[in-house]
This record gives sequence, C-alpha cells and structure tokens, in this order.
Amino acid sequence: MERLIYLDNAATTKTAPEVVEAMLPYFTEHFGNPSSVYGFAAANKEVITRQREIIADTLGAKSNEIYFTAGGSESDNWALIATAEAYASKGKHLITSKIEHHAILHTCEYLEKKGFEVTYLDVDENGIVDLEQLKSAIREDTILISIMYANNEIGTIQPIREIGAIAHEHGILFHTDAVQAFGQVPINVDEDQIDMLSASGHKLNGPKGIGFLYIRKGVKIRSFIHGGAQERRRRAGTENVPGIVGFGKAVERAVSTMEARTKKERELRDYLIERIEKEIPYCRLNGDRTKRLPNNVNFSFRFIEGESLLIMLDMKGICASSGSACTSGSLDPSHVLLAIGLPHEIAHGSLRMTLSEETTKEDLDYVVENLKEIVSNLRSMSPLYEDFVKKQK
Repeated sequence: MERLIYLDNAATTKTAPEVVEAMLPYFTEHFGNPSSVYGFAAANKEVITRQREIIADTLGAKSNEIYFTAGGSESDNWALIATAEAYASKGKHLITSKIEHHAILHTCEYLEKKGFEVTYLDVDENGIVDLEQLKSAIREDTILISIMYANNEIGTIQPIREIGAIAHEHGILFHTDAVQAFGQVPINVDEDQIDMLSASGHKLNGPKGIGFLYIRKGVKIRSFIHGGAQERRRRAGTENVPGIVGFGKAVERAVSTMEARTKKERELRDYLIERIEKEIPYCRLNGDRTKRLPNNVNFSFRFIEGESLLIMLDMKGICASSGSACTSGSLDPSHVLLAIGLPHEIAHGSLRMTLSEETTKEDLDYVVENLKEIVSNLRSMSPLYEDFVKKQK
C-alpha cells in the first residue's frame, strides 16, 4: 500500500514516541513489583504516585482520588456496579442516556437483571440530552446519573456542568464517561461537579490496557476487583507500571499541546465537513455542528451501505469507521444514530472520521476526492438511488 491515512483516532491512537521511551525502562531496568518492601521495587510506588499527581492536576482533583484500571470499560463498569451495590439501601434507580458507550449500556442491562431500574434519556437530533427531561426523570430513589462527556461516534459534547449541578442539587452522584473527551477538552471535576470520571490511555497517544477512574473523596463505592491491597484497597492486582508511566507521559503531552493541537484539528475538521457538504449530495452531518469534539467528523450518505464504503476506502489506504470500534462486528445500525432520529436505511450509510495532530489538509483532499468517487460508484449500483433519481426528474 503506497499511502496510509489514518482517520480512526476515536478507536485508538498511535502511541507517541516519547511515551514509548518513558515506558521502556520499566519493562527491563525498573521492573520491580511496587508492592514489594525492598528499595529496588518500592521506588516504583513513588513513580506511580507521580503519575497520579500529573493526572489529578489535569482534572483539578486530588492525587488520592485517581485509581488506575485496565481501561475505560473497566472504569465504567466499576463506577456503575460498585455505586449500585454501595447505595442500594438508598435507592435502586439510575439515569443514563440512549447514546452511551456499550460499556455503560450493557452494564445498565446487567444491573436491571439485578433488580435495579434504569431510565434512558432521549437526545435531540444533535445528540444532546434534554435537561428538563433529566430533571423529570429524577426520583426519590435515584442514586446515580451517568452521562458521557462527549459521544464516541458523533462527537457531541454534553452540557456536563449543568448536568452536574442538577445531580448535586438533588443529592445524586454524577459519573461521566470521558474516554473521548479527556485530553481533547479542558475538564475540571469541581467546576463540573463530577463525582466519578472514566478515562483511557490509548485515546490520547498513550498505551492500551491502562485507564483510570476518578472517585471524589467521600464517595463510598466498593472494590471492583478483589484480591490485594493495591490502589488503596479498592482495585486489586499488580500495578501496570509501564502502562501507568506511559499514561502519565501521554497526559503531560496532551495538556501541553492541547490548545494548538485542537485548534488545528478544528480547522481541518471544519474544512473536511465543508468540502463533503459542498461536493457530495444527499449527505447529512451527524452530531452538533459546534458542540463537538475538535477531531470528529461523522456523515451519513443516503443510498449506500457503510460497510461497502469502509472496504473501498480501505483499498485506497484510508482508515475510518462506521461507529464504535467495540461494535464493528455488528450488522445492526448504530444505536447512537437511531437515537438521534435517523431511519435504519440512512444510519447504515454512516462514516466516522476522527483526525489527529498528524492529519494534513493534503490528506483530507485525498480523502474527499476518493470519497466522492466511491459514493458515486456505490450509488450507481443502488436500485434505491436509481428510483430516487427517476422521481426527481
């Protein structure tokens, strides 16, 4: 393949060279188990503490409120299940939205089987939660509201600060899945009144297999993984020292580059959106036009199948997706696109492209030229498109 243009950074990002460099010594030279008492190994406990401080500072949190996990899905599971168990005597009602990541939705389904009740909020055509509906959904027995910071498919950013205020006004805990937002937008847990927050390393040029759950001091949720005293007795298992070091380095890098990086991404994002809307007919931008992640572009193209589009783009060296990488094996249309009101046949023709700091205008010009040709070719084979054109005449 002569050319590779990677536009699936919402699925995962390339680990930055300086992150890899920071991690390497902890595989070979400083390989000790942080729980061991001798100095050679115990030094790694200090290293972990330093990474906790780096991450906490980014969020306006305290270092002892950061708990390392294996990734965003574990953090989401922990936040919901442990909260449900710990606060069951107060109530058994949770509130979330219909466009959450499946790590939230499937965990809610699990809790429903355990006797909990879950309200799934609707979203508008741009994917934004209705705050009045949220207020109306709150009950005496509501113990948790979990709304994602930004959607992984359509990039829409939720009114998190307002949601946090509503939750706290009613004495309800507030969790947000910030896997896509962390490192892309500024977040302050106190200003946003967030009690728990999930994040993952590989979404911001860090390593895979490492994440964290922020748990505000005073939130009484239990351990999720049992067996040892690690993570202040809340998450057993030998710490992933190289992963934690890599995550800390990736967070430092993301924070220091955020302003310039996201400014460039927004400019390229808007350029790509403008070209597609002008040059490819019968397409729809999914997600809010302005309240969206800096690097997210999601379109639905009428009269085509998204799977065919992805395959043909891949043949041109262009990596994109039709939605979440966690559901790429599914033939069902995106639950997010259905929730914002798209009919099945249009939701099936969706394409998500997520940019990075390495994406160039030339890359996007190449993508648009190929996209125009591919969409035109696929439509030429579609009887639905043929009927549509005849009716237009």
